[in-house]
Amino acid sequence: MKESLYICLLFLFFINTTISKAQEINWLTIEEAEIANEIAPRKILIDVYTDWCGWCKKMDATTFKDKEMISYLNQNFYCVKLDGEDKGTLLFKGNEFNFIAQGRRGYNELAAGFLKGKMSYPSLVFLNEEFVVLQVMKGFITAKELLPIVVFLGDNIYLETNWTDYINETKGEK
Repeated sequence: MKESLYICLLFLFFINTTISKAQEINWLTIEEAEIANEIAPRKILIDVYTDWCGWCKKMDATTFKDKEMISYLNQNFYCVKLDGEDKGTLLFKGNEFNFIAQGRRGYNELAAGFLKGKMSYPSLVFLNEEFVVLQVMKGFITAKELLPIVVFLGDNIYLETNWTDYINETKGEK
């Protein structure tokens, strides 16, 4: 039963990816990304945001609408939208993560874990296929600035070349 559920989810995921590949990023929940990664491992990009964050909305409207960015991310990453203030219980790696009320707002424990308790929006968290954090980036970033980073991580260039050499060799171009 569990195997047929995975196959069905994978089929739906690939249909959705094919349809949306040229139009928008195929955003998943953390739970969907974890299931997809079990079937076909990929790196994971987590966009930690909040509904009230203006810079988060600007990244959605610009950075994540760039055609080259959309194409690269959909082919090489599972992309996750994670509300840093999600009031629900999130499941990840067999653990439950809950909302912690704090002041007027609060935070979800999963987002706080990825950001090491330093909540800042927007933040991008890059995980490898084993869910190990590769990089955390805080603040707004343009598609032109982000694309060399996602290629550096997505193509495993970071395993053999340091960032400075990579940027010098490519002049920051994909």
